[in-house]
Amino acid sequence: MRQFPLGFREVEELMLERGVLVSHGTVRRWCARFGQICASGLRRRWPRPGDNWHPDEVFVEIDGELKYLWRAVDADDAVLDLLVQNRRDKAAARRFLRRLLRTTLTVPRVIVTDKPRSCRAAHREVMSSVERRSYKGLNNRAENSHRPTRQRERAMKGFRSAGETQRFLAAFNGTSPHFRPRRHLMTAPGHHAETTIRFVIRNQITASGRPAKA
Repeated sequence: MRQFPLGFREVEELMLERGVLVSHGTVRRWCARFGQICASGLRRRWPRPGDNWHPDEVFVEIDGELKYLWRAVDADDAVLDLLVQNRRDKAAARRFLRRLLRTTLTVPRVIVTDKPRSCRAAHREVMSSVERRSYKGLNNRAENSHRPTRQRERAMKGFRSAGETQRFLAAFNGTSPHFRPRRHLMTAPGHHAETTIRFVIRNQITASGRPAKA
């Protein structure tokens, strides 16, 4: 089975196999509309986030300009939130941490960050009561979470705008983990059964998100 969300070219090829001709722009609009519906529905089914958070930032090139993608995951590798920003200074770190608190509606027990001073300063202002840990290698979990984004970035040959990148990654990070169970921990029949269940859940969510027929 193919994973969701697909690239535009992959969707066009699937439709062409079924004798349906669609334009690149039509596929783009489908992904923008239904991708977020699927991501929002899956997020509502997620369990409560863990109390150990790993925020991190990585640079991305958007239309020839250097931007920073801030992302946070918990101890189970679930993506809590992400935000595309122009900088990686104290103000950017503070904005992202405040956004995390609003999105998750919870406060972590421990926050694991890198060593930049901007992270320390933002932590003191926004989460002063939360334990902060920082030393080499401790935040590898957050750094590894950037890999799917890098893979999709290469497949799409880069991002075109900050707003488009934010919208796409919000949908992509909300759906991609759902279709990527930890296969190395499963038998082949178990993986097939789990994948089938997850596609059924996806179909239920997308069906409930469609507008009613007149």
